[in-house]
Amino acid sequence: MSLIPLDDLTATRLADLFSALGDPTRVRIVAALREGEATVSGLARQIGLTKSAISHQLRGLKEKRLVRARKQGRQVFVAIDDEHVTELFQKGLEHAQHG
Repeated sequence: MSLIPLDDLTATRLADLFSALGDPTRVRIVAALREGEATVSGLARQIGLTKSAISHQLRGLKEKRLVRARKQGRQVFVAIDDEHVTELFQKGLEHAQHG
């Protein structure tokens, strides 16, 4: 199999993706969202942080397109953006647990 070298833009995007998962709190947020959509308040309770702290971390995850948010009334619901994020997370988790 012949591998195509990464161009600068693709390499930067990939590094940004892994950087977004380089924080334990963000990893815990993504792990919690594997169960399905959740409110910011629900994530805060589940992870044990303030809504403000969760919202701060979610901003970075949204910028990197790892999660998406929707508003319904005064509630904000957050979910994993697509199956690629779930697959990437699962593979990373398996690798981390393997050692």
